[in-house]
Amino acid sequence: MRQGGLVDPFPSARGRLTDGAMGQPASDWEQRYRRNVIISDTLATFVVVASIGQFFGARDAANWHEKWGILAFGTELLVLGALTLSRSWAPAVLGQGAEEFRRLGRSLFTVVVVLALGGIALTSRNIKLWIFVAIPMIGIVTMTERYLLRLWLHRQRKVGQCLRPVLAAGSPDTVRDLINRTRKFPHLGWRVEAVCTVDGRGLDGDQLDGVPVVGQLADAAGHVRRDGYRVVAVTPDPYWSPDRLQKLAWNLEGSDAEMVVAPVLMEVAGPRLHVDAVLGIPLLRVSMPAFTGARRVIKGVMDRVGAAILLVMLMPLLVLVGLLVVVDSRGGMVYRQRRVGKNGREFIILKFRTMSAGAHAARAQLADRDEGAGLLFKVRGDPRVTRVGAVLRRYSIDEVPQLFNVLTGSMSLVGPRPPLPEESAAYGPDIRRRLLVKPGLTGLWQISGRSDLPWDEAVRLDLRYVEDWSLALDAVILWKTFRAVIHGQGAY
Repeated sequence: MRQGGLVDPFPSARGRLTDGAMGQPASDWEQRYRRNVIISDTLATFVVVASIGQFFGARDAANWHEKWGILAFGTELLVLGALTLSRSWAPAVLGQGAEEFRRLGRSLFTVVVVLALGGIALTSRNIKLWIFVAIPMIGIVTMTERYLLRLWLHRQRKVGQCLRPVLAAGSPDTVRDLINRTRKFPHLGWRVEAVCTVDGRGLDGDQLDGVPVVGQLADAAGHVRRDGYRVVAVTPDPYWSPDRLQKLAWNLEGSDAEMVVAPVLMEVAGPRLHVDAVLGIPLLRVSMPAFTGARRVIKGVMDRVGAAILLVMLMPLLVLVGLLVVVDSRGGMVYRQRRVGKNGREFIILKFRTMSAGAHAARAQLADRDEGAGLLFKVRGDPRVTRVGAVLRRYSIDEVPQLFNVLTGSMSLVGPRPPLPEESAAYGPDIRRRLLVKPGLTGLWQISGRSDLPWDEAVRLDLRYVEDWSLALDAVILWKTFRAVIHGQGAY
């Protein structure tokens, strides 16, 4: 089936998504999507290794281990084997989150190690090209094709297709929160189709935010087996004792349902969560946030190197924009403003000037038009913004000079939004945790709506970054920032 000139990889994903009976294989669209990923990875690897063998091959090599055909075939097998062993094709990680790309990167790193050891053992002179050219090229191509497949999948989910049917079991308030989140973020692939509560009733009688309440919590496993839900989402409720959770897990055995339990914790996720067995008791261990150490050193080096590279690449744009700012209105090219950074230290942030002279003094006159959330001051259609400034703000070009702040170490490429001194002075103890790390040129707030976000949501995203920071999360945020800037959502 073709849509818009492209081949639809999910032609059977229209209509009801469940399989009708538990114990059956995953939905057709899940199998088809996984098959597309496997085929794409295999073809991408084959094309890369075949191209290198064709253009750089040593056809007259004297020894068998120098022959490029054998090296190409061996590299192909190593890559596919590593992807299989690392479960990079597991349906649970395909199509969402950073774990899919993390497993892909781990697999390719394993191949590099094996090739390097093999090259040493066989004293191969040609192994370097495979390690430093072939594997990086395979990584670039496979990550690109997986990202394109993911974009297609997310587009399907936005129109209500390729979603996993979910039975939510918990208190009405926590289930309602889950329903709202799944509707707000359909790309995650969940759709709550039924609810179980302790008394079999919802906040709206036999419904909860338009989702039918099908029974009590004790009946959850029976409904899953009968109606074919793919996910059982257990949300907090006093009913869920350890014995009852274990019994629910036993009753779901042999079915195709995935049981997901929401722990009663602060928003901690990613690499800080570990499940350990201590004295036969399963414990969820939460490690401390990483504010120092080797990973922070790596982040600092990457910040400065990345900022330097971007400044060199964008220098012509910086010069052009600076001239347009000066020509468009009276005033300087760069606007300097005092902000609060890591551990409460103040620094001067650099931005292209986007407002007319005397804009700060005129702020009081616009107090009744303030649309900013919480402590932020924002006015849609602000009359102080110049013509050039409106364009710069829409596409966040006014923030490019902050790369100099990153280069000098007062900011990071990714981090919480840098607050004004008067904002930070009004912070409570919880919100002040934003100041435990360097502020960022971009962050979770940047890719989630920017000025359109409610204050509580903006704070939650910043705190989530502080708690769950990782190099992989930084990479995902930087990747998504480009799309957010192009769309200009929440920028004014």
